[in-house]
Amino acid sequence: MERIEVNPKVMLGKPVIRGTRVPVELVLRKLGEGATDEELLDAYPQLTREDLLAAIRYAADAVGHEETVLAVPSELHGSG
Repeated sequence: MERIEVNPKVMLGKPVIRGTRVPVELVLRKLGEGATDEELLDAYPQLTREDLLAAIRYAADAVGHEETVLAVPSELHGSG
């Protein structure tokens, strides 16, 4: 992910678009709220379309490597 940077000295280590202080989370939230690529690029002229795509790929990779652990209360599985 050459376009995404995680550096503890930049935005407290949150993933950002490399060379900016624009968090990946912000890009994803704006897109999720319905912002268009053009609106984001106008609002953040330091970004490129490739940066937006990199943010989406980063999120997909993060979710793809996520583990889900289901916790079942003990009274539901009979060992209470």
